[in-house]
Amino acid sequence: MERIVRRVSSTRTFARIAPHFVPALDRAVHRLTGGRRLLSGQLLPSLVLTARGARSGQLRRTPLACMREGDPASAWVVVGSNYGRPGHPAWTGNLLAHPDAEISWKGRDIPVRAQLLRGAERDAAWAAVVRFWPPYARYQARVEREIRLFRLVPRDPVDPGVTGAAGVSGQVPGH
Repeated sequence: MERIVRRVSSTRTFARIAPHFVPALDRAVHRLTGGRRLLSGQLLPSLVLTARGARSGQLRRTPLACMREGDPASAWVVVGSNYGRPGHPAWTGNLLAHPDAEISWKGRDIPVRAQLLRGAERDAAWAAVVRFWPPYARYQARVEREIRLFRLVPRDPVDPGVTGAAGVSGQVPGH
């Protein structure tokens, strides 16, 4: 099944239609399961990123596939592939403008700081991401832009499972 999904998700047709239904289905499943599941999470680890809009300042929720990173896994890498379409996805611009964000990971809200990966660090992460999900290589091959990669690092190193909106609002709960 995974091989079929990889093949289908690499096509230009999928890139044209998926953005219109995959995120909406993911948000609905996430809401219905109290943040514990995403439809796309049946194939790939997935999270919901909540970040401030670069221009509007409004909170934006975006379901994303992710790759765990670190030993033990202490960060997430997210890929701004936009399904292999020409422009960068809006959420990447939001993280560039407002790197403090929050993720919903397996029912927990975790404040994170986004780091845009560049140079050798990006190259190493890109190689890992392509091994993890090979269709990313096809996405990169059909666009002229360099696909952005971000590392999402918990902002509370003592307890990365802490709940609350500190990562988005900038306020510490109870203060």
